Amino acid sequence: MGCDGGTIPKRHELVKGPKKVEKVDKNAELVAQWNYCTLSQEILRRPVVACELGRLYNKDAVIEFLLDKSSEKALGKAASHIKSIKNVTELRLSDNPAWEGDRGNTKGDKHDDLQRARFICPVVGLEMNGRHRFCFLRCCGCVFSERALKEIKAEVCHTCGAAFQEDDVIVLNGTKEDVETLKRRMEERRLRAKLGKKAKKPKAAESVSKPGVSEESPGPSKIKTGKPEETSLDSREKKASSAPKSAAANGSSFGKVGKPLCGTTKRSIAESEESEAYKSLFTTHSSAKRSKEESAHWVTHTSYCF
Repeated sequence: MGCDGGTIPKRHELVKGPKKVEKVDKNAELVAQWNYCTLSQEILRRPVVACELGRLYNKDAVIEFLLDKSSEKALGKAASHIKSIKNVTELRLSDNPAWEGDRGNTKGDKHDDLQRARFICPVVGLEMNGRHRFCFLRCCGCVFSERALKEIKAEVCHTCGAAFQEDDVIVLNGTKEDVETLKRRMEERRLRAKLGKKAKKPKAAESVSKPGVSEESPGPSKIKTGKPEETSLDSREKKASSAPKSAAANGSSFGKVGKPLCGTTKRSIAESEESEAYKSLFTTHSSAKRSKEESAHWVTHTSYCF
């Protein structure tokens, strides 16, 4: 069948050769990388975040991805290294005053210049459209062109003045070699953070256990020397001597005179060092004592009671 009606087939129609490799349009690839979210494939809109490998995301798309990990998505592999919101940095982007966006294209008959970038470098003024290498600082999130960092060498950020190190500089949408270098740095950074957390746990446990040990075991100033029998006797004597003092203090404070304790001796007026006139006021004085002849037969006849 076929070849009827005077048709003449050509060689490429009869012989199937090797398929040609489809080439990706570089301009379309740059537009997709710098204008669209890597995770949701939507247009980038503030707040824009970047991961430790230099890829751009919408912040709400990253939050949705972290909350909904049950559904396996094809685009989720691009963000598999993002374990928490702390693994991304919110970017401080500078708007391009020459970018109009959709403001002038109300009727839909205006050509959209895809090479016109929405953001620029705040130092040099280069547009962030993929034709120039851009990077951001992980410590503060400010975005600059690589040319600005090379021409103006400083150890602080050009916008906010925050100090940074070489490890904090991350290239945005870099080459495969850049991504491999950033991935190695990310793994080393996370390993250091993991080891630091493990080192802090034993220190925290020691600080918690130290107060309990100090309460149970007395220090060198609290340890008493000598035999245990002597120390127990001393403590008993101290308790016995402190008890009468406390009882006397309590009795005097309330105005009540209690009975003398068993260990105390009654003191007479005759043995005191007062004057004789003062002593004669009491019945225990020698002048108040009478002989049996002078005293009455009945106790009720005299007021003195011996």
